[in-house]
Amino acid sequence: MSIKKFIESIKESLNLNDFEKVGKKKSLKRLLEKLRARKKILNKVPKKKLCKKGKKELNEELAIITLQIKKGEKLLDELNSKQDTHTSKTQPLCTKST
Repeated sequence: MSIKKFIESIKESLNLNDFEKVGKKKSLKRLLEKLRARKKILNKVPKKKLCKKGKKELNEELAIITLQIKKGEKLLDELNSKQDTHTSKTQPLCTKST
């Protein structure tokens, strides 16, 4: 058995094929948390004290953050659905009959 085949068989047996997806999901979750925190902060800003230009910039930033949150949630859902379909295809290593 070559080294490449050995490594592939170990990855498959330990279910490490989706290692990159797990890392992407973690970083995406952290980014979404930061975006939500920023949105919460911007929503607490007193808008009456801002000038017209300040209000416009605030609304633009809120719109951008909201759009990025929606995109991030969509990507996260796609990653979760891909992982669910992959895990449903794999069979357990040992089964217990009762």
